[in-house]
Amino acid sequence: MNRLLSEANVRVTRIEVPDIGDDKDIPVIEILVKVGQRVQKEQSLVVLESDKATMDVPSPAAGVIREMTIGVGDKVSEGVLIALLESENENENENQTESKEEAHDKAHEARLMPAVSASELALPDALAATLPAPVQLPVALPREGDAPRESHASPSVRKFARQLGVEISRVRGTGAKQRVTLDDVTAFVRNVVTASSRAFTVPAARAEAGAGGLGLLPWPKLEFAKFGPVDSQPLSRIKKISGANLHRNWVMIPHVTNNDEADITELETLRTQLNREHEKSGVKFTMLAFVIRAVVTALKKFPTLNASLDGDSRVLKQYYHIGFAADTPNGLVVPVIRDVDRKGLVEIAKEMGELSKLARENRLKSDQVQGGSFSISSLGGIGGTHFTPIINAPEVAILGLSRSAIKPVWDGKQFTPRLILPVSLSFDHRALDGAEAGRFNAYLVSLLADYRRLLL
Repeated sequence: MNRLLSEANVRVTRIEVPDIGDDKDIPVIEILVKVGQRVQKEQSLVVLESDKATMDVPSPAAGVIREMTIGVGDKVSEGVLIALLESENENENENQTESKEEAHDKAHEARLMPAVSASELALPDALAATLPAPVQLPVALPREGDAPRESHASPSVRKFARQLGVEISRVRGTGAKQRVTLDDVTAFVRNVVTASSRAFTVPAARAEAGAGGLGLLPWPKLEFAKFGPVDSQPLSRIKKISGANLHRNWVMIPHVTNNDEADITELETLRTQLNREHEKSGVKFTMLAFVIRAVVTALKKFPTLNASLDGDSRVLKQYYHIGFAADTPNGLVVPVIRDVDRKGLVEIAKEMGELSKLARENRLKSDQVQGGSFSISSLGGIGGTHFTPIINAPEVAILGLSRSAIKPVWDGKQFTPRLILPVSLSFDHRALDGAEAGRFNAYLVSLLADYRRLLL
């Protein structure tokens, strides 16, 4: 992650984006330090946010921030330079390519949050498909008589402009000495997008094609305030990303849900007993921990549910990484417990607690939310009887748990009170048929009813 550069009387450390798994082009959402600021070892410098989690990048050593090379809104990948850190001697690097003024402007501009990003300005695929010809962002909307002129801008601003398809010479700078800033580029793009949106309309026939041939009507637009008081609350980034993923999964995957009920009377007794025995250790056993372990046993018996579709092939996974939906103030995230088949209940319960805490504190790392082979969504603490959980692509199935309740069950002689847990298995009908899913659910129910079966 870090490489030390030795100069005369100067020790400079390159701070780069560490190993972040398979993620690329992760947005920078916060810069926590300034150029010239003294930092301590392990002090957080910047915050990155992937599709599933946020992560801090810490300083590898104590020192003074010599230069910040990224800003809020930039997208980074592993190995990208974040900052230069120097020791007590703060002499300038003789090989520095930028002047002091350019470096200062670059650091200042890098800390400015652009109001829009390249991904946010891209037209949705469904809308782009409705246009008579490909629409590209104009490089300029010059006024009559305007001509390209020499522009002063830092490399980071020029890169941002290139990503948006903007010709930097068409942007009027408002910075020092008419230097073009990120805000100037953002304002220019806003004007272009606003003007472009007024310049075209979507033909009805093409709109139908853009809706996948479903003939859907346009989404209704209403001025809600005219009917009564309203309060507009922007969605969090996690909600926006997860919402788009859920929409895709619901539309593209033919969901079928198999509902069943498990008698967990004896299992609840065992859970209560284990919690008493491990009270001092701080390990808390939830019903979800027992279900996770039983699910792995069921997946081994029915491997087609521990799979993914890849074109015309079904990939059967030989590992058992179980994701569980965690409710957080910012939205739903799915931490992953890896290699569950190699772990006992104590280890599963402990890891669940740790991951849940990290999720609530928005401190999950990228590798803690990737690689799941099967997911579980539990509403046990909230309520409900059954529901249809949406499959977490590219997985082919997901298990939903509702709130358990005491019900009268006929034992052949009389009705006896039993604790019943509703389970809902949603599966991808392209990868599985109803019989496979039904057998999996029935086997899982039998495991939960008699946990000794896991030993067989």
